[in-house]
Amino acid sequence: MTRRADSDFREVRRASRTVGLQLTIASGALVVAAIGVAFFFVLYQLQPKELQEALRPGEHKIYIDTVDAMIAFVVVGVLAVIVAGVLAVVVTRRAVRPLGEALRRQRDFVADASHELRTPLAVLDARLQVLQRGLPDGDPSTATVAELRDDTRTLIEVVNDLLLAADPEREGAAASDGPVPLAEPVRRAVDSLGVLAEQAGVTVRLQVRDEVASEVPATTLQRCATALLDNAVSHSPPAVW
Repeated sequence: MTRRADSDFREVRRASRTVGLQLTIASGALVVAAIGVAFFFVLYQLQPKELQEALRPGEHKIYIDTVDAMIAFVVVGVLAVIVAGVLAVVVTRRAVRPLGEALRRQRDFVADASHELRTPLAVLDARLQVLQRGLPDGDPSTATVAELRDDTRTLIEVVNDLLLAADPEREGAAASDGPVPLAEPVRRAVDSLGVLAEQAGVTVRLQVRDEVASEVPATTLQRCATALLDNAVSHSPPAVW
């Protein structure tokens, strides 16, 4: 929990620094442009001919050296950029903090839900295994029980993937052992959705080459194929898909 919270905190801080830097650059450019315009305006007003004009009764004039004016504008510009940068960082951190909290809560929910599901699924798989072993040879329910066990193992792998997604740095994180053939995970997805497709009056036909492989884990491939097929079956008219 602490490691995941630290990871979320680092991500939020990194995002806030990036946004703050962008705002600082933008505000600094505006400040420099405004000060540049003001400086050239004042410089234009400081015409040498004014030094030759005689003062009218009651009139007072203040003369500013151009070097001093330039130094003053540069100092004001630098201070304005610094203040704008500090304000940008503070504001962005406050704005991004709720997003980090939402991310933390989402990951905690996924992790808690996955932990709660692991035990019932493991118990279900164990009971199906006992049932499968107790069936006599030639029992017509053998194939159905085997399919139920496959579906249960798939759910267990999905829960493990959710745990990995909630905490990528979790010990024992699954890693790909190399290229995974695409045909078998997709074939399992087609088989698992066969009942739903039959009820919807849709025939799903699989055409995939066995030599096609992917670096994505087999469980993830099956989940993606299942989601795609489920969406296709749900929105397709009775036909072949």
